[in-house]
Order: sequence, then structure tokens, then C-alpha cells
Amino acid sequence: MGQHMDNQKVVAGVILAGGLARRMGNQDKGLVLYKGRPLVSYPINALSGVTELILINANRNLAVYKAFGLPVIVDKSTDFAGPLAGILSAMLYTTAEILVVVPCDSPLIKAEHLHKLLKMRAKTNADVAVAFDGERLHPVFLAIKTSLRSSLQNYLDNGQRKVEKWLKQHRVVTVDFSDQPQVFRNINTLTELDALEASTQSQ
Repeated sequence: MGQHMDNQKVVAGVILAGGLARRMGNQDKGLVLYKGRPLVSYPINALSGVTELILINANRNLAVYKAFGLPVIVDKSTDFAGPLAGILSAMLYTTAEILVVVPCDSPLIKAEHLHKLLKMRAKTNADVAVAFDGERLHPVFLAIKTSLRSSLQNYLDNGQRKVEKWLKQHRVVTVDFSDQPQVFRNINTLTELDALEASTQSQ
């Protein structure tokens, strides 16, 4: 058991599927079908190219999520505290040193994009690597040190919720994806789902 993985720190992944998806009529977004498959299956594929330790953070339909054969973790609080609550649950669950965070509603993300986040974080030894599309940060696409768990716990215990505000307390490297900003396209409404399906038909 004591083998080192080429000096790589152990990496785990978490898919954030714990939100209420109000703009989708409170449907469980990770289970909405995109091209005939549940949205959550796309980040599972992307993460499986990076790590075998994949967690799903969900707060509803737990049996359905468990059917994907991965550990399903719920938020510690019951008030749908946003992405940070899911990130904290994953940090408390895993012993991995680095956590890759992806949302459940961006089906165009691939393993190569996650590798880029991991590589930049390792290269700079930053606390967090966050995706940047040339115009804005995408603070739910992260490679993050799990040693930040107590900092995150304190932040949430103080009633704070904003991801970017918490990130600013740490050493952050932004990872430039301005050559392919479309990979962060996410789906908030069924109209957006139809539009994305139509726009990628030809690919």
C-alpha cells in the first residue's frame, strides 16, 4: 500500500450536484438529460481521466446518484449553502491532499481541462487553482488543497457563502482557458439545455 504515485499528491474529485436549480423549476439538475445521458455523467467521465476517487455532492435523489457507483456525500448543513458547502463536505470526506471541483451542469468539460488546473496548481504550489475564461473566473472549477478545510469551515460557520471572497483569503493561481471559454458553458434552464444540444450537434 505504501507506494508513492510518482510523487504526485493524491487527488480526489467532487461533482457539485447539491443545488436547488430554481431556474429549472427545482428539478435535480445533475439528473436532467443532455444528449440522452444525465448531466452528471459528463463530469464523471472528465474526472475519471484524472482520478479514481470521485465523489458526488448531492442533497436530493441520493439513491439515484448512488446508482452511479460512487460515494454520494450530502452537505453538512441543511440550508443549501451553495457550492462551498459541497466543497467542505468533500474535504471532510476525503484523505486526498488535492481536490478537483467541478459542477454537474457543464457537460463540455474534459479531463484535459482538469489536468491543466492540477498542473498549474502543482507548478505554483498555490492553495487553489481556479479556471479563468479570459473574461471571468469560474470559481466552481478548482484544484484545491484539502488542508484549507478548517478555513472553509470557519468561513461558512460565520454565515459567509461567496466562493470568490473565500478564495481571496488564500494563494490563488488563475488558469487561463481564454482559448476555449465554451467549455465552461453551463445549463441553468431547459432553454439553455436545448440551445447547447443544438449548437453541439455538428461536433
